[in-house]
Amino acid sequence: MTSAPPPYLDVAIQATLVDDTRRFELDVRFTAAKPFAALYGPSGAGKTLTLQAIAGLLRPTQGHITVGDSTLFNAAQNINIPAQHRRVGYLFQNYALFPHLTVRQNIEFGLTSWLRRRVSPEQRRTIDDLLDSFGLSAMADSRPATLSGGQQQRTALARALACQPRLLLLDEPFAALNAMLRQELREELAQTCRRWHIPTLMITHDVDDVLALADTAFVYEHGQIVREVDLHSGLSTEHARRALVHQEPRPVHPLHDRIKALLG
Repeated sequence: MTSAPPPYLDVAIQATLVDDTRRFELDVRFTAAKPFAALYGPSGAGKTLTLQAIAGLLRPTQGHITVGDSTLFNAAQNINIPAQHRRVGYLFQNYALFPHLTVRQNIEFGLTSWLRRRVSPEQRRTIDDLLDSFGLSAMADSRPATLSGGQQQRTALARALACQPRLLLLDEPFAALNAMLRQELREELAQTCRRWHIPTLMITHDVDDVLALADTAFVYEHGQIVREVDLHSGLSTEHARRALVHQEPRPVHPLHDRIKALLG
């Protein structure tokens, strides 16, 4: 009897971030077994921090992150794979395209380094295929500033896929687009994920993104996941809220109590 394959993503991490005005505690645990999962909740709930930890851009203080059967981070075992070796594609909210590079050069960027400045013939074929798949061939030599919002997103997505990632991370992929274009690109993104067979984790605060794309949604509140929802069955599982340790009260402005009284 063969054993079931591991979930494509298993995350259990804690992190503390402190700046001049606040202290934020992140304590999230979830397992994603279906192809497309969404982290859903309001801005400031910890969704982007989770994505950054998975990508290797933020180091948690405790916990682990595994993709398939590969460990990307394990605090107890002192494992922390560098971001450039994780084979994780990341689509940033503002797309983070380089304005001085062409569409083709932007897509190539993740495949080159200071030691290897040119792509291989095989990689060039992959880039040509991506340009064609995303309808970007005619503008391969154009700069990002001349592209529409949808074309910029397609370029950023093609760049994320060029390194043939084993996991795709999407940070609010439709936030910068108008409502009419969002639906069109949701359908394109769904087709892309099915074609490339890449497990995907998306963060969003738009319920329509979740309904259109996700198999599973993890609901965030104040740095924790409080609910898991199966988008196919409509069933949900409540997650126990954990007490966050070392949490300090936020400083209170002298006018806050007065303003609350006026609003109440």
